[in-house]
Amino acid sequence: MARKAKKRRYSRSASSDVESEMRRYKKGTARSGRGGRGGRVKSRKQAIAIGLSKARRAGVALKTPEKGTVSEETRKSVARDTVKARKGPHPVSRTRSRATTEALEHEGHAAASHAALAKQAHAVARRRGPKARSAAAKKAARTRARRRAHG
Repeated sequence: MARKAKKRRYSRSASSDVESEMRRYKKGTARSGRGGRGGRVKSRKQAIAIGLSKARRAGVALKTPEKGTVSEETRKSVARDTVKARKGPHPVSRTRSRATTEALEHEGHAAASHAALAKQAHAVARRRGPKARSAAAKKAARTRARRRAHG
C-alpha cells in the first residue's frame, strides 16, 4: 500500500530553509538573535520560525500569518523580513573595497593568471545554485558574441 504524500505547508525553497534550521537545532548548533548572540534555540517552534524568517529574507514569497493567529510583534517582524528581501543586499563599504584593492596590489602577477582566475570562478560557481550558474553561462555567451561582433 502506497504511503499518502503529506501536503506541503510551505514552498519547496522555504521548506528546505526550515529543514536546514531544524538540522542545526537537532545538532544543538542553532542560535537565535543577531550573530547568534541570543543563545541556543530551545524549541522546535523557534527553529521553524527562524527557518521561515531566513527564507523570507532570502526573498521566498511566503504569506503573512493571518491576524489573530500570531502576535502583532510576529506580524511586524514578518513585514520587516519581507521589506529586507525587497531591498536586496546592501552595498559593500568603500573601506572594504579599498582594502581588497590594496591586498590585490600586493599579490604577484600569477594571482591574475588565466588559471588562477578560472580556479576562482569555478570555486564561486560551485557555491551558487544551478539557476544562477545557468544565467551566468548565458550572460557569458552573450558577452562573447557581442565581443566577436564588435572586435
